Amino acid sequence: MADVLRRGRVSLAFAFLVQGVAFALLVTRIPAIQDRYGVSDALLPAFLAAVPVLAGIGSVVTERLVKGVPPSRVLRWSQPVVLLALLGVGAGEHMAGLAVALAVFGLAVGALDASMNMLGVSLQRAYGRSIMLSFHAAYSLGGIAGASLAWAGAHWQLALRVSYLPVVLVLMPAALIGSRRYVDREQHEGRGEGNGAGPAAESGSGPRAVAFKLLLPLCLVMTVAYIGDSTVSNWSAKYLQDVLGSSERTATVPYTIYMVTTLLGRTIGDFGVRRLGTVAVVRAGALLAAVGFAVVAGAPGEWVGMLGFTLVGLGLCVLVPQTFAAAGRLFPGASDAAVARLNVFNYVGFLIGSPLVGVIGDVWSYRGAMLVPMMLVLVTLAYARSFASEPDRYGGGHEWPHTADVGRGSNGL
Repeated sequence: MADVLRRGRVSLAFAFLVQGVAFALLVTRIPAIQDRYGVSDALLPAFLAAVPVLAGIGSVVTERLVKGVPPSRVLRWSQPVVLLALLGVGAGEHMAGLAVALAVFGLAVGALDASMNMLGVSLQRAYGRSIMLSFHAAYSLGGIAGASLAWAGAHWQLALRVSYLPVVLVLMPAALIGSRRYVDREQHEGRGEGNGAGPAAESGSGPRAVAFKLLLPLCLVMTVAYIGDSTVSNWSAKYLQDVLGSSERTATVPYTIYMVTTLLGRTIGDFGVRRLGTVAVVRAGALLAAVGFAVVAGAPGEWVGMLGFTLVGLGLCVLVPQTFAAAGRLFPGASDAAVARLNVFNYVGFLIGSPLVGVIGDVWSYRGAMLVPMMLVLVTLAYARSFASEPDRYGGGHEWPHTADVGRGSNGL
């Protein structure tokens, strides 16, 4: 069993990494996509908003789909669809083709994100300790790799299809091979939970059913975390250049630093959870992110601004993985449904964050706009106890013996 879990963990981490690469290749080449298809500045927000909206639909569909199909199968086939849709974005000729490719990408990403985190939550329960941050660290690493590939493509002025095709040709077969080792809940638990099995999952009643009232605090935390994330990804460069007077080249640095610090924080985050507990780590992350936004808002110059965005990355990076893990602990008999519903609020935060900062920046000031995600992320402090639901038992009424506690030390991610 230990070897099965270890292989499942490695293969799932690779799936997170591939998704990080694919998403970064899309979002960092938006200007090139806009130029290729002649998308106007007025029309671009509609195209960009369609992706998270459709991803939310994909997540909702996945909740229903996994009642009869294992999450591993959803992940196995949604990941190649995401990669092919990315290639379609790069290889198309007409705006209608772009719309279709982005629609497919959005729907598939929703299914992919939901199923990946379902498997991550169930594996964490099997390990009996925090490993969820390691999966999201792999995603951050993939994001850095994808952004680097996108930079190379832009630097050498490569056509989008030329940039995307080698990546898809390498990652798709590797992801399909790795998908053979995904581990579903039924493979390490003696009962079928989540995929339509069990009275709580089937009837939607009983103590293990997903009650939205109980899930709501985690949904709020997920939303504010992604409002903060989208603020950095969409506004950090503009803020440094227009408000703090940096050069265009320097203005690209904060997001890179943000991604690197996100990777660092998630790499060591599981250790912090094991030592200090989930509630302490979530509170510390929220406070650190809030301090970071405050530093950005009051920064006298570009270097202090970059320090602020660094603190934001170190703080925010722990919130999303721990929110998924908390949903799994809170609803142990229906964790797949809880993760799918929670995942929708990932896209809600993404949709709200960027327009919210833009409107406040135009009406008031961009320094003032940075105080909004600061205040919102502090909401997490009020709901931090929601992360303490059966913190040591992972909802199963017992811990797995240490024979299942694989991956410690040099064998872990």
